[in-house]
Amino acid sequence: MVDVTTWKELREDAAKNNVTLIAVSKKKPVSDIEALYQQGERNFGENYVQELVEKQPQLPGDINWHYIGHLQTNKVKYIAAFVHLIHAVDSFKLLKEINKQAEKHNRVIDVLLQLHVAEEDTKHGLDNNEVLELMEYYTAQKDALQNVRIRGVMGMATFTDDMTQVRREFAAIKNIQTIIKDSYFITDGYFDTCSMGMSGDYKIAIEEGSTMVRIGSSIFGERS
Repeated sequence: MVDVTTWKELREDAAKNNVTLIAVSKKKPVSDIEALYQQGERNFGENYVQELVEKQPQLPGDINWHYIGHLQTNKVKYIAAFVHLIHAVDSFKLLKEINKQAEKHNRVIDVLLQLHVAEEDTKHGLDNNEVLELMEYYTAQKDALQNVRIRGVMGMATFTDDMTQVRREFAAIKNIQTIIKDSYFITDGYFDTCSMGMSGDYKIAIEEGSTMVRIGSSIFGERS
C-alpha cells in the first residue's frame, strides 16, 4: 500500500532543499507505481534489470526510470533504450558499455559514479583512487564517449545506528564530488548530482549536500 501522505511530506521537504526525490519501487507491483504516478510522481528507482524491463512497458512513457542497483555489463543493452539515469557505474568497462549501447539507440545516457565509503564489504563502488583514475580515463577518451555523460556521484553510508558515522561518510562522498568538479572537465554545468540518502538517513544526507535521495520503504512500505 502506497503511503501518499508520507510521499507528499517527503517530496515537499526535498523540494524545499532543491533535492530530487526518487521513489524506489523495487519488488513493488505496477499498481503501486501507477497509484503514485497518478499523484504526480515521475521519478522511480529499480534495482533489478529483469524487473525493470517487465514494468517499463506497462507504465506511462514519461516516467524517469532510475537504475540504482549494481549493473552488469551484459545487462546494459536491456535498459539502454529508456533508462533516465544509471546511478551505479563502478568501472570504466561499464561506462564504455553504456556508451556503446546508448549509441545504438542514438541517445545520451546520464550516469553517476558509485563511491564506496561505507564500512561494508557487500557494497559496490569505487574508492578515492579508483574514481580519480576512472576520471582520467574518461577525460582522455571523452571524444569517443559521446553517448554517455557523467552527471555526478552516488554513494551509500554504512548501515548503522551511529549517525555521526553516517554524517561523516556522506560528507566524504560530497567532498569527492567537489574534488572531481574542481579537478577535471567540469565547466559545462552537468556535474551537478550527488545521490545519497535513503529512508532512514535522507535528512542527514540533505544536510551534507545531497541533491537526490532514494526513498523506498517510507513510501511503499517494507518489502517481503
